[in-house]
Amino acid sequence: MNSFKTIKASSEGIYKAKGSKFIAFAIPINSEIQFKEGLSRIKKKYHDAGHHCYAFSIGPEGKLFRYSDDGEPNNSAGKPIYGQLLSFGVTNVSIIVIRYFGGTKLGVGGLITAYKEAAKNALNNAKIIKKEITEVLTIDFKYDSMNSIMGIVKAFDLEIAEQQFDLDCIIKLNCPTRNKLQLEKKLKFIQNINFRFG
Repeated sequence: MNSFKTIKASSEGIYKAKGSKFIAFAIPINSEIQFKEGLSRIKKKYHDAGHHCYAFSIGPEGKLFRYSDDGEPNNSAGKPIYGQLLSFGVTNVSIIVIRYFGGTKLGVGGLITAYKEAAKNALNNAKIIKKEITEVLTIDFKYDSMNSIMGIVKAFDLEIAEQQFDLDCIIKLNCPTRNKLQLEKKLKFIQNINFRFG
């Protein structure tokens, strides 16, 4: 697996049922900390909403995930929201759905539909993109190896995450996992360097 699907930018979706309004926010994230920051922003901005339910998935295979009903009946909100992340096949995404109560109870079935549809609308309004899985490649080298290193950076079109050029240089690169073996072979031919992935 060399890539995964995620969303390019934040998007919103709305669903209305019997006077209740459900507003969903789909947000691209790379960590649980980013999810918590997004949730806190939405709770602050929409502090008057009755519920702030959510689901998120992180990692190329979505191994880190959570969902919450935030006071709604058990499995009536978080799970249906999470179900949409699965059905769209996206990860590194959080969906937060806020609810404004309209005075009429929807019942568990009605809530499941409402949270599911709001989340689905937010994802339908998002631009879904493919992202390559990358690993950080750190190279320590002497200044006189600079041309060889920069030649490899250019040849593989690698993104520079950090660099420090002195007599002893360090460069950190985001390397697509599909190029890892080729890169290792090339780097082994350059003298006086150390490199590591991860």
